[in-house]
Amino acid sequence: MRSEHLRSQILFATRYSQLATFMIWLLRLLFSAVLAAMLWVTSWASLHQSLGDFAHSATIRDPWVVATLFDAYFGFLAVYVWMAWKETAAVARVLWFVAVILLGNLAIAAYFLRELFAVSAVPADQVTALRDVFTRRLPGRLVLPSALTAAAIGVYLLA
Repeated sequence: MRSEHLRSQILFATRYSQLATFMIWLLRLLFSAVLAAMLWVTSWASLHQSLGDFAHSATIRDPWVVATLFDAYFGFLAVYVWMAWKETAAVARVLWFVAVILLGNLAIAAYFLRELFAVSAVPADQVTALRDVFTRRLPGRLVLPSALTAAAIGVYLLA
């Protein structure tokens, strides 16, 4: 009886661990696709109309465009609050805020990819690795948010 219980616990742990490994890979693919799609669509849009022209057009005042922008930015803000909790350095928090507000899902996808590739997809304990992606507090690495913020400011100044 005891060995049957132990065997079922081991089976459950193995399946849960396999699911965590699958989820790490799935999230890596998802956020890679988001990053690629956003780079493509923003490049395509920029080739058709500059951001400055769009900001001065009648389209920006369309109620559905305004509602969509509110929806997107509240989503960005919600994700940023979680990012700010994870980042312990004030400078990193500020840089990520600027990057998320200026780049939106480009910055969010980059953040998730950094986190997802910081853990192994096949460690001894995959469940812990997946949990680390979402709950591990960070000391405030500045390279990625600095680069994204500088790129975003550059693009907006050129637009």
